[in-house]
Amino acid sequence: MRFAITATDRYLGVFQTLVERGWTPLKVFTTPVDGRLHHQAALLDYASRLGLEVQISRLSDGNLRQLAAQGCEALVVASYAWRIPAWREHLRFAVNFHPSPLPHGRGPYPMPAAILEQATHWAVTCHKLEPEFDAGDVLKTLPFPLSPLEEHDSLDLKIQLAARRLAADVGEHFEQYWRAATPQSAGTYYGPWKDQDRRLDFAQGVEQILRRVRAFGPLECLADVGKLHLFVRRAVGWTEPHRLAAGTLVHANQLAMVVAAADGFIGLTDWSLLAPGSVLGTPARR
Repeated sequence: MRFAITATDRYLGVFQTLVERGWTPLKVFTTPVDGRLHHQAALLDYASRLGLEVQISRLSDGNLRQLAAQGCEALVVASYAWRIPAWREHLRFAVNFHPSPLPHGRGPYPMPAAILEQATHWAVTCHKLEPEFDAGDVLKTLPFPLSPLEEHDSLDLKIQLAARRLAADVGEHFEQYWRAATPQSAGTYYGPWKDQDRRLDFAQGVEQILRRVRAFGPLECLADVGKLHLFVRRAVGWTEPHRLAAGTLVHANQLAMVVAAADGFIGLTDWSLLAPGSVLGTPARR
């Protein structure tokens, strides 16, 4: 299979696995990255070792015509910030590797929902690329279990490993899976997460607060402690009876703070006063 791929380092495993399965890469498309959730150094190095052209600007209709002239059969999308143009008049196939058990979890970054909803399983899905995001017929889904204390970073790594395994399966049975692909039913969609979704409410219990911190991880939660507006990456907590008002700062040592919650205390152990987006920009999205 002669193919082009869109990717960043997080889904480099999909690219490598297809090459290992005998697929022939023709070109790589990627996007500007934020240096937090998305990187591209490993992708660029791998493409260079294969002697491939890498394009960091938006994939255009002209690019699709060029790929067709090169004999490209398939476009593989594995993380991309821009909408893909209509591809069917140029290529035989186009698929997307999406980090959720479709049709549940459509949208640019659904992973926090898995933790917020206390899901026991999650998945990576390979589906046909359609104009409507994440709605194409499903070639294959690879589920995996989640821990009751799952964190954003552990889920992200599980997704990367599952995507590699799924790419191996799809790469070996691609046309069979394409012909047998099943339409999606009605599903759920998660748009870009808003500030309110990431805000910590100290009037809640310790378990609920820590679940939100785990869900967003490097995306950072927001917390107001006194007059301080914090961006929180990590926290610890414990239940303990007290008579303090929720949100009261009860202890500070170096950069750690302890804040009263409804049924105990939250220790803010990794936080900043500066929004990461103000330095690095917002995460790339497909």
